[in-house]
Amino acid sequence: MKTLGIAILSLILPAMSFADDVAVTVYNSNLGVVSESRTLPFQKGTHQTQFRDVPDQIDPASVRFEVTGSGHDVSILEQNYAFDLVNTAKLYDRYVDHDISLIDKDGKVLTGKLLAADNNAITLMSAGGVVTIVQLDNVAETSLPELPDGLITQPTLFWLYNSDFTGDLDCRVSYQTAQMDWSAEYVGLLSSDEKNLDLSGWASITNRTSKTFADATLKLVAGDISRAPSAKGPSPRLSATSDMMAKEAGFQEKSFFEYHLYTLPRKATLASNEVKQISLFEPASTAVKKQYLFRPDRNDKQVEVTLNFVNSEKAGLGMPLPAGRVRLFKTDTDGSLVLLGEAQINHTPRDEELDLQVGYAFDIAAEERLMDQTQVSTRVKEFSYEEELRNRKEEDVTVKVEKLMYNSWEILESSIPYTKKDAHTVDFEVPVKAGETVVLSYKIRVTY
Repeated sequence: MKTLGIAILSLILPAMSFADDVAVTVYNSNLGVVSESRTLPFQKGTHQTQFRDVPDQIDPASVRFEVTGSGHDVSILEQNYAFDLVNTAKLYDRYVDHDISLIDKDGKVLTGKLLAADNNAITLMSAGGVVTIVQLDNVAETSLPELPDGLITQPTLFWLYNSDFTGDLDCRVSYQTAQMDWSAEYVGLLSSDEKNLDLSGWASITNRTSKTFADATLKLVAGDISRAPSAKGPSPRLSATSDMMAKEAGFQEKSFFEYHLYTLPRKATLASNEVKQISLFEPASTAVKKQYLFRPDRNDKQVEVTLNFVNSEKAGLGMPLPAGRVRLFKTDTDGSLVLLGEAQINHTPRDEELDLQVGYAFDIAAEERLMDQTQVSTRVKEFSYEEELRNRKEEDVTVKVEKLMYNSWEILESSIPYTKKDAHTVDFEVPVKAGETVVLSYKIRVTY
């Protein structure tokens, strides 16, 4: 239905009570927990009231209500969540068989009973029985006498309550809402000698709900909490903002239960349908080691390039790193930044090792060949492999070959020593001089 200017001649809405204080805790799992302080009016006895200005993705079953610091008692007896929001199409639908007034673009007033309305035209019948079809593009204004029952302008909780007091009371209301999320975004700058990495972190916070949380106390929870399955809501278009902050304005991190909690020591606004970036921590520097990794079971033609480092205080970091994306750059000789690649990390505690896959080596070629296989018995086979590594660089490199093993296995012979990484993986450290080709050969016996 095309959007029109609707003039409501008689529309009475209840007084709204906006939050005096808001706290929002955002999780990594499409979840936000909101706590609001509001002053609400009550009447003694059993009555009904409305709690408006809630997000359209609220979980009504999670609502918790309490009166704070007054000594009075208010009990919520029944709650209904209404989300049938008013729009042009619904207004027309509700006014079929009722009288309305139209003003066309020439200023002519048309009054009559609404028979039908669709995307193209409005059909009216005058008091004398004359049917007029007005093209929608020719309508300048529609006048309706009142807002039809059952339609509301924003999501609303309707409460049936019992109170021992008449007057205003300070209340605290908390609830869960879907369509809020956050993730860490990291930017890493590799030094010119490729031995050091400057790392900065951002919290990217998404609010896909209909509500703007103004001047809220903001907390972020890093960790995987257990949640029951829930329906996924819509994903509207998002705008983006960024908060650049000085060191003293950054998040304060602490352990909380089995998670990590990041609290912003200033108020922040999370606008509806917005992605906001806030600095997570000050840039830190750590030593890194560039590695070449050939995993023929994953890619039998290319060699991966990874950056390895330990998230320790001794190495220059030593902070909990929430899960997120790492963008890696290096500065060219003219000062411009070049993107080397992107990697995804999981939640990483202090003192844990990380391997960031940057991309694939251009000047190192690799190839795996199955040279022979022998059926030793009904349950035993032997396989002979060759891993050919060709170094077209002007410097020597060492390539780690990581081979997956299956069933019960043993290596009968190998041209290069190997390390058993786990029950299904072996590693070969293969040195390859500049401009040379090295062939790793080995034989495996597999028992099925």
